[in-house]
Formats: sequence, structure tokens, C-alpha cells
Amino acid sequence: MARFNTRAAGPAVSSPVTTTGERAATHAGGAGHLRDTKSELFLLAVTNMVGTDTFYETGGQRDDRFTHLVRKLATEDPDWCLEFLRWLRGPGSMRTAALVGAAEFTAERILKEAAGYSRQAVDAVLQRADEPGEMLGYWTSRYGRTLPKPLKRGMADAVRRLYGEKTLLKYDTDSKGYRFGDILNLVHPSPAADKPWQGDLFQHALDRRKGRDEEIPPSLGMVRARQQLLSPGGSAESRRLLLSTAEGRRRLHEAGMTWESLAGWLQGPMDRAAWEAVIPSMGYMALLRNLRNFDEAGVSDEVAEAVCRKLADPEQVARSRQLPMRFYSAYNAAPSLRWGHALEKALTASLGNIPVLTGRTLVLVDTSTSMEAGFSRDGSLKRWDAAALFGLGLGRRCDRADVVSFSSARRYVSDEPGARTKPFPLDRDEPLLRAVGRWKDGGWFLGGGTDTAAALRQEYKAHDRVVIVTDEQAGHDVHEVTRSIPGTTPMYTWNLAGYRTGHAPSGGRNRHAFGGLTDQAFRMIPLLESGRDAHWPWETVTTD
Repeated sequence: MARFNTRAAGPAVSSPVTTTGERAATHAGGAGHLRDTKSELFLLAVTNMVGTDTFYETGGQRDDRFTHLVRKLATEDPDWCLEFLRWLRGPGSMRTAALVGAAEFTAERILKEAAGYSRQAVDAVLQRADEPGEMLGYWTSRYGRTLPKPLKRGMADAVRRLYGEKTLLKYDTDSKGYRFGDILNLVHPSPAADKPWQGDLFQHALDRRKGRDEEIPPSLGMVRARQQLLSPGGSAESRRLLLSTAEGRRRLHEAGMTWESLAGWLQGPMDRAAWEAVIPSMGYMALLRNLRNFDEAGVSDEVAEAVCRKLADPEQVARSRQLPMRFYSAYNAAPSLRWGHALEKALTASLGNIPVLTGRTLVLVDTSTSMEAGFSRDGSLKRWDAAALFGLGLGRRCDRADVVSFSSARRYVSDEPGARTKPFPLDRDEPLLRAVGRWKDGGWFLGGGTDTAAALRQEYKAHDRVVIVTDEQAGHDVHEVTRSIPGTTPMYTWNLAGYRTGHAPSGGRNRHAFGGLTDQAFRMIPLLESGRDAHWPWETVTTD
């Protein structure tokens, strides 16, 4: 009888998020599995809004755990940690976590007198001109005003890349604790060889910081234009009149006026004329966050169409590095329907890595109470919002999918395990944003405990694979999560919280975990099912 040479036999494959074999209970008391240091750090970092509480951990506890893991790997495997931080700030789209990670990486290597890597880590995560100031503010609050050479050199490298006229005018404001001039005085960057104007810019930033009224060099045309525009004189009425002329709008553009600086200059509300004058110069994130303001001001349909074209442009979406949930947030905030189609196209572009999966797929979406925890500081976006969006997004790309919301039927701790589930009827012609709204309004956010194992036993019907979108904090059950479906069926866990303990083994044997608030890790599923090992997302693997 054939034991190994069967049609169901396939090559053993592995994935990078790996459990160690050690056991520990989940926060909800279920059987759990511990991960190795890299895996724990990765899942925590890609879901961690620094300083933000989750259901089972305070922001401080999460930040301390993140710091410990980064510092451990800073000396154990600095090559891996450096590339991880570089990826985290780039395709991983996690800004604050990457900045904190690079600072702690540097602090640990200095403490251990380990040479190299720190300068590169600091330079890699500083990708916006206000971030050297953010890095400096974090460092001095933790370690005092003494700046080690690797930190100063990494920041100097970033300053040469990032400092320009527009960024100076946008970010060098009185509200900042560290101004551009302060940073220049502390890290002493030399101007970039390919930016002949940068020496003048550095000197002007120092003059601004010290309040010196020096003449602006001719090489800084935008700064000069801003000075001329903001020069004293003229009434508020004459300023608003300027907005209605093509010459006025040209002057605003040449002066690098942001909508915030325009509002201050006008000394009054941003009306239709003000928005229409500045919208052509606004960046992607600023447009996305101001859709409601555009509607309230009554911007014209022609201007709105231009905004929609930019929002829906896949190249603009990619460059913006907006998390998919930001489009859902904008959709909820915008009162009119004219933005809906553009936001739907933008969301689709941001989820481009979701694969088309053949066969039958069971998608379980955890909507227990612990998933109600917010991952934004204002609490407007919940982890179960992200779970529904990713779950429905995946379900729409499958040949055949059963998308099911689940929690627990138990009302008391002493009750027997039991799942509460609610299948969601997919409509492939329905826009994804509308489907997520229907999920929310139609009662698919269930609340209660997390009976993952029971939900699997209840909903699994010989599917080809199972994907569980969850925080992994399953409650106690007589059977483990991993044993609730056949071992031959691939089970993929999409982690949305980054807690220390997982609900199942991962890394091989048809059990894999990934996570984050972007679509990056979805690429692993077809890779694994084609018989190829999956690697960390920044690793380039060549195959014969």
C-alpha cells in the first residue's frame, strides 16, 4: 500500500514566523505556543502603534517588550535587525515603531561597545524631514542630551537627504521642541555635493532659529517667495481676494504654502476659494484626511474630480504608503458619495498583494471583545475593523470562500466551550468598503470571548485551507486550535495584535502565521502552496 507517494503528498515548506516548542497560556487561558525572538518582534512591530493600549496589554507594556526584543537582536543578529528596521519603515509602513527601534538598537550597541550598524539603522528609518527631530526628542527623553557619534552621523546622513526648502517651510515651526537649526547645531552635517543650494538652506535655518533677520539668499527661491507673500500689510479681505486669481494661486504654489499655513495666513476659516487654491499643491495624505472639509466648504465638482483622480491612482497609492484601514477611515468620515468610488479603487490598489486562491477557503474573522481594542489613538479604528476588511478582501479573491465571524457562545467562565459564529453572505459585485460597512451595521461584530477551536470544528467542512484573522488569544478548550482541523489542511493565522503567545504552532507542517496592517504578508500563501519556502519580506531569494 502506498504510504508516501500519494496525490495529497507535497513538499514540506517553512515560513519565517516560528514557534519554539515551548508552551504558555494565552491571555484568555487557552493552550498557547511561544515564538522565537525574531518572530515575536516581527509580529509585535507590524501591529504596534507605539504608546497605544490593547485589550490585554497597556501601551507601556507593549513598548517595553518591543524595546527588549530589539535590544536583544541588536547584538545577537544586527544584520537581521538592521534589515528588519529598514523594511518596517518602508514597505511595513510603521513609522514610530521603526524610529523607536532604531534608537534602541543604537543604545544597546553603544552600551555593549559594539561597532558598526547603528549609523545605518538611524539613517534607514528617517524618511521624512520632521523625523530627525522626532528621533532627537525620543533619544534625549530616554538617554539625555549626550549624543553618541553613530546617532549623530546617521542623523546627518538623513538631514542631507531630507532637508530642502519645502520641508523647511512645512516642518520647521515654533511648535517643535527641536527646530531644524537645533539639529544642524547638534549633528553638523555637511551639505550634499549634488545640492549646491543646501549650504544656504542650512545657514538660513540657523538664522531662523536664532531670530536673525538676515537676507535670504537668491538660491532659496521658495523661501523668498514665502517671505514676500507673508510680509506685513494687506487686509484679510485682500488676502482672500488674492485666492480668486490665477496669479494668486501661482504665488501660493511658489511659496510652498500648505493648507495649514494658508489657514494661518488667512486668519479665518478655510472656505471654498481657499481650499480650491491649495488643493493642487496638497500631498496624498493631506487630501485623504480633508475630504469632509472639502465637502463642508463646497468645493466644485471639477476640483473634486481632480482629487479623486489622484486618490485612485495606483502609483500615488503606492508612494503614499497609507495603511488600507486609512481608506476605510476616510470613507467613514466623508459625508458625500462622490469620494466613494475613488476610495474603493485606492483600497483595491493598497490590497494588491491579496492572492487569487483556488479551491474552497474558510476565512474565520475574530470579532471577540478583545478585538474591539483600537489601534489608532483616537479609537476610531478597531482591530476587528481591520480583521473584517482583510477577511472580506481575501474572501472576494477566492474561487469559493466561506467568510465567517466568530467569538464565543459562553456567557460565564465555567460554561463549556462553544463557538458563536455568523457566516457573511459575500456579494462579489459589492464594493469592499460597502461590504465592510454592511458587516458593521448588520451585526457581524459579535463580542464576547474567543472560542477559536470550537469555531473551527463548527465551520470547517473539508475546506482546502483555513485563514484565521485574529489576535490569537483563544480561550480554553479540550482540543487545541491546531488539532481542530486535519493536520493535512493548511491553516494560516493572520495576527493583528502581536501578543507574545500564539494559538497554534507555526513555521511548518501546514501551520503558518503572519501579520501586520498591510497586505504584504498575503504573498506567502501562494508561495507556500506552490511548494516553496517563505522568507522574511525583505529577503530576496533566488530559485533555479
